[in-house]
Amino acid sequence: MIYLKKLPLLFIILGLKITAIAQVKLPALVGDNMVLQQNSKVNLWGWASPNEKIKIQLGWQNNPVEITANPDGTWKTAVNTPQGSEKPFDVSIEASNKIILKNILIGEVWICSGQSNMYFPVGKEDGTWKTGVKNYEQEIQNANFPSIRLFTVLTKASQKPLDDVTGSWKQCSPSSIKTFSAVAYFFGRDLYQNLKVPIGLISSSWGGTKAEAWTSQTVLEENPDFLPILEQDAKNEKLFQEKLEIYYADLQKERIANNNDISKSQLKRPKKEENKTSYVLYNAMLHPLINYTMKGVIWYQGESNAESAFLYRTLFPAMIKNWRSDWDQGDFPFYFVQIAPHKGQNPDIREAQLMASKSVSNTGMAVTTDVGNATNIHPIDKQTVGYRLALIARSKTYNESNLAYSGPLYNHMKIKKGKIQLFFDDVENGFKKSNEDLKEFEISGNDQIFYPAQAKIDGKTIVVSSSKVKNPVAVRFAWKAVPEPNLFNAENLPASPFRTDDWPTENQKK
Repeated sequence: MIYLKKLPLLFIILGLKITAIAQVKLPALVGDNMVLQQNSKVNLWGWASPNEKIKIQLGWQNNPVEITANPDGTWKTAVNTPQGSEKPFDVSIEASNKIILKNILIGEVWICSGQSNMYFPVGKEDGTWKTGVKNYEQEIQNANFPSIRLFTVLTKASQKPLDDVTGSWKQCSPSSIKTFSAVAYFFGRDLYQNLKVPIGLISSSWGGTKAEAWTSQTVLEENPDFLPILEQDAKNEKLFQEKLEIYYADLQKERIANNNDISKSQLKRPKKEENKTSYVLYNAMLHPLINYTMKGVIWYQGESNAESAFLYRTLFPAMIKNWRSDWDQGDFPFYFVQIAPHKGQNPDIREAQLMASKSVSNTGMAVTTDVGNATNIHPIDKQTVGYRLALIARSKTYNESNLAYSGPLYNHMKIKKGKIQLFFDDVENGFKKSNEDLKEFEISGNDQIFYPAQAKIDGKTIVVSSSKVKNPVAVRFAWKAVPEPNLFNAENLPASPFRTDDWPTENQKK
């Protein structure tokens, strides 16, 4: 009888467990306040009991969507979205339980990723950032755009691909914008003001990180070019383990010397910089996003790859191809920032980025030679950076007519009577006129010794010469860590640094 009395309780407990298991669950990205990509088939996904029936009611259509969870408990479906508008919708997802997602908007969605200059927030963060962006107090006060929605992915590293992130969608307001990516916000704000549709911005970035951390393990392991990266990871791991062994050995010595009392020990356990290891950020901060249907990506990174800039020529395009393959949305727009002047950088990394902009389809590059800071790797003028990225998107993605989005880009040269004539793209309306002489041009003969050069505007070309080089063969422009060039097109967009030669540089020789 005792056992019979316990049976109903047992059934109740089992019933609760079954109900808990059967409940439909959603990833962090699929939540209140989200923006779904307009005029598209967008993914909704999550978890449920194996083979469970799920009904989805979309606020913009009458007929529900009915699906069945997979045998492993996962589910995903693609639903049609209408034209973007600021009308909010609800979405209900029902199985054994019911989830109602509120205040959903339809518009344009962009992934915003990279290292610290993308992570850099609009406002100050105590202990992390000494300053906010330029005029940050005014920018925060004016950041009242409820149709711009913000999602910040919590920083995390993982050796294995994850299925979810930590974060939530927030409406853009003075309180929510303080800690959000400044470049992403200024980019999104410009799009919103010009496109007149809601904008969803997903910020997934982490300071000090390399491109290989944002690239999948498979891509890195299958390309022999990237073997040095994986070898360096192995060396770093070995060095960390050696430091760890020394730490524990010293700690044991202290324990013995102090009768097991180590409460006053001054020893510090070695800290492993997990975010600098290959593929760990791809696994934790990118892989969980790939189901989310979006329009494109903006990217601000490269500082941490400067010392291996020659390898970045291959790595960066491989990373872009990796992301495009995983999202399975074709060659979606991928717009990025060329590294700003700083004493710790080099011209080779800017060249690698310039090469990517020319060789990888549907990309665009925002040049920042005029908004850098020689002593601060985090320049505070993020407004200009976001604006220039938005110019690219508005022209190339949203087909805004007669909109210049790029500064002069070197195309080819001709040698004429002891001078070199340079030809450029993106100078349809010519160069910006200035009373100053053009700066940062150098010229060389076959001896590969470069001398400061005179440079003059000749129509839509630049003619470069020097009395010290009678038979010139090559020109370099802004080819240094901290250039201060003054070459702009008529639309006031700066020219990218470049060189006409392909001689091995000091960085490349390393």
